[in-house]
Amino acid sequence: MSTLRILHLTGSAQDEFFCDLSRFYAKGCIAATADPTRYEFHIAYITPDRRWRFPASFSTADIAAATPMDLAAAIATLQARHIDAALPQMFCLPGMTQYRSLLDLLGIPYVGNPAELMALTAHKAQAKAIVAAAGVNVPAGEVLHPGQYPSLQPPVVIKPESADNSTGVTLVRDQADYEAALKTAFGHADQVLVETYIAPGREVRCGILDVEGDLMALPLEEYPVNSANLPIRNYADKLQRNDSGELTKSQPTSSLVAPDDPITATVHTAAKLCHRALNCRHYSLFDFRIDALGAPWFLEAGLYCSFSPSSVISTMARAANVPLEKLLEINLKAALSSR
Repeated sequence: MSTLRILHLTGSAQDEFFCDLSRFYAKGCIAATADPTRYEFHIAYITPDRRWRFPASFSTADIAAATPMDLAAAIATLQARHIDAALPQMFCLPGMTQYRSLLDLLGIPYVGNPAELMALTAHKAQAKAIVAAAGVNVPAGEVLHPGQYPSLQPPVVIKPESADNSTGVTLVRDQADYEAALKTAFGHADQVLVETYIAPGREVRCGILDVEGDLMALPLEEYPVNSANLPIRNYADKLQRNDSGELTKSQPTSSLVAPDDPITATVHTAAKLCHRALNCRHYSLFDFRIDALGAPWFLEAGLYCSFSPSSVISTMARAANVPLEKLLEINLKAALSSR
Protein backbone atom coordinates (compact mmCIF):
# COMPACT_ATOMS: atom_id res chain seq x y z
CA MET A 1 0.00 0.00 0.00
CA SER A 2 1.42 3.41 -0.97
CA THR A 3 1.97 6.07 1.63
CA LEU A 4 -0.58 8.85 1.99
CA ARG A 5 0.62 12.36 1.27
CA ILE A 6 -0.76 14.40 4.17
CA LEU A 7 -0.68 18.18 4.26
CA HIS A 8 -0.40 19.90 7.64
CA LEU A 9 -2.05 23.26 6.98
CA THR A 10 -0.59 25.53 9.64
CA GLY A 11 0.23 29.07 10.71
CA SER A 12 -2.12 32.03 10.75
CA ALA A 13 -3.33 34.70 8.38
CA GLN A 14 -4.28 36.83 11.38
CA ASP A 15 -1.46 37.32 13.89
CA GLU A 16 1.67 35.88 15.47
CA PHE A 17 -0.19 34.45 18.47
CA PHE A 18 -2.19 32.12 16.24
CA CYS A 19 0.98 31.26 14.30
CA ASP A 20 2.58 30.18 17.57
CA LEU A 21 -0.54 28.26 18.63
CA SER A 22 -0.71 26.39 15.33
CA ARG A 23 3.01 25.59 15.33
CA PHE A 24 2.84 24.33 18.93
CA TYR A 25 0.11 21.80 18.23
CA ALA A 26 1.26 20.79 14.75
CA LYS A 27 4.77 20.00 16.00
CA GLY A 28 3.24 17.70 18.60
CA CYS A 29 1.08 15.99 16.00
CA ILE A 30 3.93 15.35 13.57
CA ALA A 31 6.26 14.07 16.27
CA ALA A 32 3.65 11.66 17.62
CA THR A 33 2.18 10.33 14.38
CA ALA A 34 5.14 10.19 11.99
CA ASP A 35 5.17 6.80 10.29
CA PRO A 36 7.04 6.75 6.97
CA THR A 37 5.48 3.41 6.08
CA ARG A 38 2.03 5.04 6.10
CA TYR A 39 2.39 8.81 5.78
CA GLU A 40 4.42 11.34 3.86
CA PHE A 41 3.95 14.61 5.74
CA HIS A 42 4.07 18.02 4.05
CA ILE A 43 3.95 21.33 5.92
CA ALA A 44 2.30 24.48 4.60
CA TYR A 45 2.95 27.44 6.88
CA ILE A 46 1.01 30.69 6.40
CA THR A 47 2.11 33.94 8.03
CA PRO A 48 0.01 37.03 8.84
CA ASP A 49 1.09 38.67 5.56
CA ARG A 50 -0.71 35.73 3.91
CA ARG A 51 2.47 34.43 2.34
CA TRP A 52 2.92 30.67 2.15
CA ARG A 53 6.01 28.63 2.98
CA PHE A 54 6.65 24.90 2.70
CA PRO A 55 9.37 24.26 5.32
CA ALA A 56 10.92 20.87 6.00
CA SER A 57 10.10 21.25 9.69
CA PHE A 58 8.90 23.82 12.21
CA SER A 59 12.40 24.80 13.26
CA THR A 60 13.17 28.51 13.03
CA ALA A 61 15.93 27.77 10.55
CA ASP A 62 13.75 25.68 8.25
CA ILE A 63 10.93 28.24 8.27
CA ALA A 64 13.39 31.03 7.48
CA ALA A 65 14.94 28.98 4.68
CA ALA A 66 11.60 28.23 3.02
CA THR A 67 10.71 30.42 0.05
CA PRO A 68 7.76 32.76 0.73
CA MET A 69 5.08 32.43 -1.94
CA ASP A 70 1.92 34.17 -3.01
CA LEU A 71 -1.32 32.22 -3.29
CA ALA A 72 -0.89 31.33 -6.96
CA ALA A 73 2.57 29.85 -6.38
CA ALA A 74 1.33 28.01 -3.29
CA ILE A 75 -1.54 26.45 -5.23
CA ALA A 76 0.89 25.29 -7.93
CA THR A 77 3.10 23.75 -5.24
CA LEU A 78 0.16 21.92 -3.66
CA GLN A 79 -0.94 20.56 -7.01
CA ALA A 80 2.58 19.42 -7.84
CA ARG A 81 2.79 17.50 -4.56
CA HIS A 82 -0.43 15.55 -5.25
CA ILE A 83 -1.70 15.82 -1.68
CA ASP A 84 -4.11 13.04 -0.67
CA ALA A 85 -5.63 14.71 2.40
CA ALA A 86 -5.08 17.64 4.73
CA LEU A 87 -5.05 18.20 8.48
CA PRO A 88 -6.15 21.82 9.02
CA GLN A 89 -4.28 23.16 12.05
CA MET A 90 -4.96 26.87 11.73
CA PHE A 91 -6.94 28.27 14.66
CA CYS A 92 -7.54 31.85 13.54
CA LEU A 93 -10.88 32.66 11.92
CA PRO A 94 -9.47 32.96 8.37
CA GLY A 95 -7.67 29.65 8.87
CA MET A 96 -10.83 27.90 10.02
CA THR A 97 -12.91 29.33 7.18
CA GLN A 98 -11.16 30.78 4.12
CA TYR A 99 -8.31 28.27 4.06
CA ARG A 100 -10.61 25.30 4.51
CA SER A 101 -12.71 26.67 1.66
CA LEU A 102 -9.53 26.80 -0.45
CA LEU A 103 -8.97 23.10 0.22
CA ASP A 104 -12.53 22.48 -0.99
CA LEU A 105 -11.88 24.46 -4.16
CA LEU A 106 -8.67 22.51 -4.80
CA GLY A 107 -10.44 19.20 -4.24
CA ILE A 108 -8.22 18.25 -1.31
CA PRO A 109 -10.24 16.32 1.29
CA TYR A 110 -9.53 17.32 4.85
CA VAL A 111 -10.15 16.08 8.35
CA GLY A 112 -12.65 17.99 10.43
CA ASN A 113 -15.64 20.24 10.02
CA PRO A 114 -16.30 22.25 6.86
CA ALA A 115 -15.63 25.95 6.53
CA GLU A 116 -19.27 27.01 6.67
CA LEU A 117 -19.80 25.26 10.00
CA MET A 118 -16.58 26.68 11.42
CA ALA A 119 -17.82 30.14 10.44
CA LEU A 120 -21.16 29.55 12.10
CA THR A 121 -19.82 28.22 15.39
CA ALA A 122 -17.24 31.00 15.60
CA HIS A 123 -20.25 33.10 16.55
CA LYS A 124 -21.31 31.66 19.88
CA ALA A 125 -24.86 33.03 19.81
CA GLN A 126 -25.59 31.34 16.48
CA ALA A 127 -24.41 27.97 17.76
CA LYS A 128 -26.47 28.44 20.93
CA ALA A 129 -29.62 29.13 18.92
CA ILE A 130 -29.22 25.97 16.85
CA VAL A 131 -28.56 23.60 19.75
CA ALA A 132 -31.36 25.22 21.79
CA ALA A 133 -33.78 24.44 18.95
CA ALA A 134 -32.66 20.79 19.24
CA GLY A 135 -33.69 20.72 22.92
CA VAL A 136 -30.34 21.38 24.62
CA ASN A 137 -30.30 23.74 27.60
CA VAL A 138 -28.57 27.06 26.91
CA PRO A 139 -28.12 29.97 29.36
CA ALA A 140 -30.25 33.04 28.72
CA GLY A 141 -28.20 35.48 26.71
CA GLU A 142 -28.09 38.54 24.51
CA VAL A 143 -25.69 39.91 21.89
CA LEU A 144 -24.58 43.51 22.30
CA HIS A 145 -23.00 46.00 19.91
CA PRO A 146 -20.83 48.94 20.99
CA GLY A 147 -22.88 51.44 22.96
CA GLN A 148 -25.47 48.91 24.10
CA TYR A 149 -25.95 47.90 27.76
CA PRO A 150 -27.00 44.50 29.17
CA SER A 151 -30.61 43.97 30.17
CA LEU A 152 -29.79 40.74 32.02
CA GLN A 153 -29.31 41.01 35.75
CA PRO A 154 -26.04 39.74 37.27
CA PRO A 155 -24.45 37.36 37.82
CA VAL A 156 -23.62 37.10 34.12
CA VAL A 157 -20.65 36.09 32.03
CA ILE A 158 -19.56 38.66 29.45
CA LYS A 159 -17.41 37.40 26.59
CA PRO A 160 -16.40 38.32 23.05
CA GLU A 161 -18.94 36.80 20.70
CA SER A 162 -16.27 35.39 18.38
CA ALA A 163 -13.07 34.76 20.37
CA ASP A 164 -11.50 31.58 21.78
CA ASN A 165 -9.23 30.48 24.61
CA SER A 166 -11.27 32.47 27.18
CA THR A 167 -9.80 35.77 26.02
CA GLY A 168 -11.76 38.78 27.23
CA VAL A 169 -14.13 36.77 29.43
CA THR A 170 -15.38 38.26 32.73
CA LEU A 171 -17.81 37.10 35.40
CA VAL A 172 -19.86 40.08 36.57
CA ARG A 173 -21.61 39.85 39.92
CA ASP A 174 -22.58 43.52 40.22
CA GLN A 175 -24.01 45.94 37.65
CA ALA A 176 -21.34 48.47 38.62
CA ASP A 177 -18.79 46.18 36.94
CA TYR A 178 -20.59 46.00 33.59
CA GLU A 179 -18.71 48.89 31.99
CA ALA A 180 -15.23 47.46 32.65
CA ALA A 181 -16.27 43.96 31.54
CA LEU A 182 -17.83 45.27 28.32
CA LYS A 183 -14.70 47.29 27.55
CA THR A 184 -12.56 44.17 27.99
CA ALA A 185 -14.78 42.02 25.77
CA PHE A 186 -15.13 44.66 23.04
CA GLY A 187 -11.35 44.79 22.94
CA HIS A 188 -11.47 41.36 21.29
CA ALA A 189 -14.58 41.47 19.10
CA ASP A 190 -17.15 43.80 17.55
CA GLN A 191 -19.99 41.98 19.28
CA VAL A 192 -20.26 40.79 22.87
CA LEU A 193 -22.27 37.93 24.33
CA VAL A 194 -23.82 38.36 27.78
CA GLU A 195 -25.24 35.21 29.32
CA THR A 196 -26.60 34.10 32.66
CA TYR A 197 -23.99 32.53 34.93
CA ILE A 198 -24.82 28.92 35.86
CA ALA A 199 -23.97 28.44 39.53
CA PRO A 200 -22.59 26.74 41.57
CA GLY A 201 -21.58 24.76 38.50
CA ARG A 202 -19.18 22.13 37.30
CA GLU A 203 -17.56 22.69 33.93
CA VAL A 204 -16.88 19.84 31.52
CA ARG A 205 -16.01 19.23 27.90
CA CYS A 206 -17.35 16.36 25.84
CA GLY A 207 -15.87 15.08 22.62
CA ILE A 208 -17.79 13.14 19.99
CA LEU A 209 -16.08 10.89 17.47
CA ASP A 210 -17.92 9.72 14.35
CA VAL A 211 -16.81 6.16 13.65
CA GLU A 212 -18.30 5.14 10.30
CA GLY A 213 -21.62 6.78 11.13
CA ASP A 214 -21.82 5.77 14.78
CA LEU A 215 -21.35 8.58 17.29
CA MET A 216 -18.95 7.65 20.06
CA ALA A 217 -19.16 9.92 23.12
CA LEU A 218 -15.71 10.20 24.69
CA PRO A 219 -14.92 10.44 28.42
CA LEU A 220 -15.68 13.86 29.88
CA GLU A 221 -12.92 16.22 30.92
CA GLU A 222 -13.69 18.35 33.98
CA TYR A 223 -12.08 21.65 34.96
CA PRO A 224 -11.69 22.63 38.62
CA VAL A 225 -14.01 25.62 38.91
CA ASN A 226 -15.64 26.72 42.15
CA SER A 227 -17.95 29.55 43.18
CA ALA A 228 -15.45 31.04 45.65
CA ASN A 229 -12.18 31.83 43.88
CA LEU A 230 -12.33 30.16 40.43
CA PRO A 231 -15.88 30.60 39.13
CA ILE A 232 -14.94 30.41 35.43
CA ARG A 233 -11.96 29.32 33.38
CA ASN A 234 -9.68 32.02 32.04
CA TYR A 235 -6.89 32.37 29.50
CA ALA A 236 -4.15 31.54 32.03
CA ASP A 237 -5.82 28.19 32.70
CA LYS A 238 -5.23 27.18 29.09
CA LEU A 239 -2.09 28.73 27.59
CA GLN A 240 1.09 30.38 28.83
CA ARG A 241 4.47 31.41 27.46
CA ASN A 242 7.72 30.01 28.80
CA ASP A 243 10.87 31.99 29.58
CA SER A 244 11.91 31.81 25.91
CA GLY A 245 8.60 33.27 24.78
CA GLU A 246 7.37 29.99 23.31
CA LEU A 247 3.69 29.19 23.69
CA THR A 248 2.99 26.24 26.00
CA LYS A 249 -0.02 24.63 27.60
CA SER A 250 -0.64 25.45 31.23
CA GLN A 251 0.04 22.72 33.74
CA PRO A 252 -2.85 20.27 33.45
CA THR A 253 -5.52 20.88 36.05
CA SER A 254 -8.35 18.99 34.40
CA SER A 255 -9.36 15.44 35.23
CA LEU A 256 -11.43 12.77 33.54
CA VAL A 257 -14.93 12.22 34.90
CA ALA A 258 -15.72 8.70 36.08
CA PRO A 259 -17.97 6.82 33.64
CA ASP A 260 -20.48 6.14 36.44
CA ASP A 261 -20.69 9.80 37.48
CA PRO A 262 -24.38 10.84 37.18
CA ILE A 263 -23.54 13.68 34.80
CA THR A 264 -21.76 11.48 32.25
CA ALA A 265 -24.83 10.00 30.57
CA THR A 266 -26.74 13.30 30.46
CA VAL A 267 -23.79 15.20 29.00
CA HIS A 268 -23.20 12.47 26.42
CA THR A 269 -26.84 12.74 25.34
CA ALA A 270 -26.64 16.52 25.10
CA ALA A 271 -23.35 16.42 23.17
CA LYS A 272 -24.76 13.99 20.59
CA LEU A 273 -27.77 16.28 20.15
CA CYS A 274 -25.39 19.19 19.58
CA HIS A 275 -23.32 17.20 17.07
CA ARG A 276 -26.38 16.25 15.04
CA ALA A 277 -28.05 19.66 15.27
CA LEU A 278 -24.95 21.41 13.96
CA ASN A 279 -24.37 18.67 11.35
CA CYS A 280 -20.79 18.16 12.52
CA ARG A 281 -18.36 16.07 10.52
CA HIS A 282 -15.79 13.52 11.78
CA TYR A 283 -15.63 14.83 15.36
CA SER A 284 -16.87 17.60 17.65
CA LEU A 285 -16.14 19.12 21.04
CA PHE A 286 -18.54 20.96 23.35
CA ASP A 287 -18.27 22.85 26.63
CA PHE A 288 -21.01 22.49 29.22
CA ARG A 289 -21.77 24.00 32.59
CA ILE A 290 -23.51 21.66 35.07
CA ASP A 291 -26.07 23.20 37.42
CA ALA A 292 -26.88 22.23 41.00
CA LEU A 293 -29.38 19.61 39.80
CA GLY A 294 -26.87 17.95 37.48
CA ALA A 295 -28.36 19.31 34.25
CA PRO A 296 -25.90 20.29 31.46
CA TRP A 297 -26.05 23.76 29.88
CA PHE A 298 -24.35 24.32 26.53
CA LEU A 299 -21.66 27.01 26.55
CA GLU A 300 -19.93 26.72 23.17
CA ALA A 301 -18.59 24.44 20.46
CA GLY A 302 -14.88 24.06 19.72
CA LEU A 303 -14.88 22.11 16.48
CA TYR A 304 -11.19 21.54 15.97
CA CYS A 305 -8.57 18.96 16.85
CA SER A 306 -4.84 19.16 16.20
CA PHE A 307 -4.15 15.42 16.67
CA SER A 308 -1.36 16.35 19.02
CA PRO A 309 -1.04 14.18 22.15
CA SER A 310 -1.97 17.23 24.24
CA SER A 311 -5.08 18.04 22.22
CA VAL A 312 -8.31 17.62 24.20
CA ILE A 313 -9.94 15.12 21.85
CA SER A 314 -6.72 13.11 21.68
CA THR A 315 -6.61 12.93 25.47
CA MET A 316 -10.26 11.87 25.69
CA ALA A 317 -9.84 9.26 22.95
CA ARG A 318 -6.78 7.79 24.67
CA ALA A 319 -8.87 7.34 27.83
CA ALA A 320 -11.44 5.49 25.70
CA ASN A 321 -8.73 3.10 24.44
CA VAL A 322 -8.43 4.86 21.09
CA PRO A 323 -4.71 5.67 20.74
CA LEU A 324 -3.65 8.70 18.74
CA GLU A 325 -2.55 6.61 15.76
CA LYS A 326 -6.01 5.01 15.58
CA LEU A 327 -7.75 8.37 16.07
CA LEU A 328 -5.86 9.80 13.11
CA GLU A 329 -6.55 6.72 11.02
CA ILE A 330 -10.31 6.89 11.70
CA ASN A 331 -10.48 10.53 10.70
CA LEU A 332 -8.30 10.23 7.61
CA LYS A 333 -10.41 7.30 6.44
CA ALA A 334 -13.54 9.43 6.88
CA ALA A 335 -12.01 12.35 4.99
CA LEU A 336 -10.80 10.18 2.11
CA SER A 337 -14.19 8.48 1.80
CA SER A 338 -15.69 11.83 0.77
CA ARG A 339 -13.59 11.94 -2.41
